[in-house]
Parts: sequence; C-alpha cells; structure tokens
Amino acid sequence: MATQERAAWQTLDSGQLLLIASAGLFVIVAVTQVAAVGLVQPDVAVIFGVLIALGELFRMVMPGNREVAPIATAGAIGYALLVGVGHEGGRVDPELGVVLATHSPLQVVAVTAVGMLIGSLPHLAVGRSFGLDAMARRLFTVAVVALCFRPLVTAGLDRKVLLAMMGVVAVIACFADVLVASMIRAEAARTRFGIAVRDEIRAKMALCAATTATAMLVAVSTTVMGPVALLIFTAPILVTQFAFRRYAGVRTTYLQTVRALSRVTEVGGYVEAGHSRRVSRFAVAMGRELGMCEEELLELEYAALMHDIGQLSLADPIPGGATVLASPTEQRRIAELGSEVIKQTGVLDRVAYIVHLSSHPYRTGHGTAQGGDGAAVDRPVPPPLASRIIKVANAYDDLVGDSGDRDRGAAVLERLRLDSASEYDPTVVEALSRVVDRYVRR
Repeated sequence: MATQERAAWQTLDSGQLLLIASAGLFVIVAVTQVAAVGLVQPDVAVIFGVLIALGELFRMVMPGNREVAPIATAGAIGYALLVGVGHEGGRVDPELGVVLATHSPLQVVAVTAVGMLIGSLPHLAVGRSFGLDAMARRLFTVAVVALCFRPLVTAGLDRKVLLAMMGVVAVIACFADVLVASMIRAEAARTRFGIAVRDEIRAKMALCAATTATAMLVAVSTTVMGPVALLIFTAPILVTQFAFRRYAGVRTTYLQTVRALSRVTEVGGYVEAGHSRRVSRFAVAMGRELGMCEEELLELEYAALMHDIGQLSLADPIPGGATVLASPTEQRRIAELGSEVIKQTGVLDRVAYIVHLSSHPYRTGHGTAQGGDGAAVDRPVPPPLASRIIKVANAYDDLVGDSGDRDRGAAVLERLRLDSASEYDPTVVEALSRVVDRYVRR
C-alpha cells in the first residue's frame, strides 16, 4: 500500500504539489477560523454546502482529461457573491432592502472545502480516481472570488455597483482558473505556456462563462427570493453539464474507435505489435515539442494511430511492416489507400489528408505553390507539420521497434539526420532526438 501511495504522488508535478499544498493550508486556516467564531447564517451555509457536495458528486471529465464540476463551482462562486438572503430571518439592510449576507471569505472557503470533501466520499467508496489538483484549482478560484468580493458587501455600495463588481470578479475568476490550469498543464504536458493558455481558453471558456453566469444568477436570485431560489436557478448549469458530458463522450468514443482500428494491422500481422501505439506516442510528444495546440495534437494522434491502415490492401505484407524499407511508390500507395479508408468515416477528412501526405519527402513536397497573382510557380509545397512528424516517427520505430538499445536508437537518429537533406524535416528529427532522450533518461 505504501508503495502504491508513493507511486501515485510521484506522478504529480511540482506545480500540482504546490497548488495542492497551498490549497490544503488555506483550508486548514479557514476551517480553524470558522470553528473558532462559529458559522454565520448557518442555514444558508448548509444549503450551499449541500449544493456544492451534489455538484462534486456529479463532476465529469472533459476532453484533455480535464476534471470539472460545473454545479459545485457555480454553487461555491454563488455563495462567494451572495449579497443577501431574502427579506426574512434577520435585520434588513436599509440600503439594499434585504437581510445582508455577512459571512467572511474564510467561511466561503471552509464551506466549499467541506462540500467538496462530502461530495468526494462516494467516489472514494467505489475506488474511483479523481484529481486533487483539479479540486485545489476549483477551491483556489472560489477563494479569489470570495477575497475580492466579500469585503465589498459590507462596504455599503449601491446595488448597481455591486452587480457590476459581480461581473468583474466573475471574469477575474475565469481568467484565474485558466492561468492556474495553464501553468499546471504546461509543466505536466511539457508544452509552452502560451500554447497551454490557448488550449485552456478553447476548452474551458464556454463552460466557465456558463458556470459564472449561473453563479451570478444564483447569488442575485437568492438575495431577492431567499434560499428557495437555488432549486430553480441551478437548472441551466445542469442542462449545460449534460450537454458537455455528451460531447466528451463522443470525443472519447472517437478515440476508442480509432485505437481499435489501429490494431487491425497488428492482429493481421502486417506490422509489429505495438507499432501504431509507439508511433502515436512519439508523434504526440514531438508535436508538443514543436508547439502544436491541443486540437492539432488530437488530429496528429488519430493520424499516427491509423497511418499504416493502408497496408491491409497489400497481397504480400512488407517484412516486419517496415514501410521505411519499401519503395517510395509503394509507400505513397499505402498512404493513399489508408487515406481513402479514413475518409469513409465521414468525420476525419483532415486526418485522412495528414495520412495521405505522410509518405511525401520533406524537400520535394507535393504539388506546386501559388504566386501572389494566383499563378502556379515551380516551388514544391512541403507536407503539413503533422505529416512530417508521422514520417519521422514511423521511420524511427520501423528501424528501432520496441528495442531499448540506446546505441541502436542513436544510430537510427543519425541515419535520419543524414537523410534530412531530402526525406525528413531536420527540425522534426531534432524534436524526436529530444523526445527520445527524455524517454531514455526516465
């Protein structure tokens, strides 16, 4: 058991560990403070805590292995943005006309943390894994909102000013979440921070906007109507969550189908066992090294997994499935046939295009370029970066296979460098060299 726990912790990067440790320390301080002074307006705290717990219970995993809990996040941010709790149960504030919500930022953090913990218990009971770093990031986002907004509630500001500040703080919360997630992802995936930011914005901004908008709606409606408003105004984020869950399921099904198709050539004896998986692993790592975004990496992974599917048309399989040893004409024919098979899916045309050009040499390229006046000029067009990456990764695995011999790997890399004058993109070959070096050092 101890060995398994160490192995689990060793999979976390330093940024993830720092985030988890900081969140844990903040929670300890918050819970200690609340325990010392007691809960302010405990009935409201319990209601929001239950909503957060339910949201954590129904959390989901988005494409890119991003764990999200929209309902829990909306509830927690709504509690942080809460101005009042209706017109009953306390002294009505003369400026706002409602019973003022006087809980502190630390109480928001404590209630959120307890709700998250309770919502996670069923997951732990059935042995389901979850990301501590994702929970810590959600808690950090809620803490930013609470620290920015709660002091404004007791400052006697006008309703319109408070509403405007809600919007400002909600935007700050979204960008804080994106920045923290980008820093963690950049370290974990070994990609550039700017690319990680772009990926996170594309992947999460729509959901983040829906979550924060619902949080503001929850806060405003609860201020006017009291806690009963929670039962009505969490419905929009629930519908949004089901839509995103369905989208994530479709993406997962695509990848599982592609992986199953990629094994057909291995089962049929056309390529060595594990070849497609290894080429895909190298290709994705090289793509990250060369600055490809997440959407491009997904297309690259699909294409790398299915790059050899055209070999199914061969009457006589290539020995060992090593297309690098076949003639250029045969290589091109295999790529074209594989591309036609992929096109039949009707949804992977871009992947088919990448596979089609994965056999073309880097220098001679394909087709001719167009000049500024639209006329064709005698200048070859190099294949797209994804195709060049697959060509290099495939050649390396064809010649090295699953061998762990460092000298053999170094010799193959040198051979690829020598062929960079015509066949392989030298920039891609050097990216492969760095990727292989990392694998060797592990």
